[in-house]
Amino acid sequence: MTRLPRPPEPVTQSFVYLASKSPRRQELLRQIGVRFELLLPGEGEDPEALEAVRAGESPSAYVRRVTLAKAQAARARLASRALPAAPIVVSDTTVAIGGRILGKPVDAADATRMLRMLSGRTHRVLSAVAVVRGTRVESALNVSRVVFARLPAAWIDAYVASGEPMDKAGAYAIQGDAARHVRRIDGSHSGIMGLPLYETSRLLRGAGQSPR
Repeated sequence: MTRLPRPPEPVTQSFVYLASKSPRRQELLRQIGVRFELLLPGEGEDPEALEAVRAGESPSAYVRRVTLAKAQAARARLASRALPAAPIVVSDTTVAIGGRILGKPVDAADATRMLRMLSGRTHRVLSAVAVVRGTRVESALNVSRVVFARLPAAWIDAYVASGEPMDKAGAYAIQGDAARHVRRIDGSHSGIMGLPLYETSRLLRGAGQSPR
């Protein structure tokens, strides 16, 4: 009996693409020993449009939808640039109080409003991550809870003036000066930073990668 040749195994590159300009996500991938190249939107793309909240959308549905939309955009970007095939990592993070989504502030007044809402309260940080490999997209969601102490008005004013809140969901960075007011965390510190490493590592292993 003639045996047909087996189809070649897909080539797994020794790196991944990261479809994010976030320095926090880059730092976190380096932390687990993942080599990556950036796959950022081009001039004709509007990544902010993908993050618009739809009426009646829950925080978990929102962050999952945005992450999958980013995954589709990144896959199309890879194909259009004729780059070598490799897994693509995409992620999105949002902050929520109850069913209310707190995204990135549009200005200083919006950042101040968000921080006043978070003061002395518990909120959720939802981070979804997806890994694209060819036509397959695998994703996961991490939900953490953060408890803030009362935020002094003078500190809020100074923090907003520093500019740090302006590109952060919920108007703060857990790795920045806001950490001094965090009473408790229940969940993933890396997820709160923007890329949950447990879920990311698991997805990368499923895509043929082996984080350190």
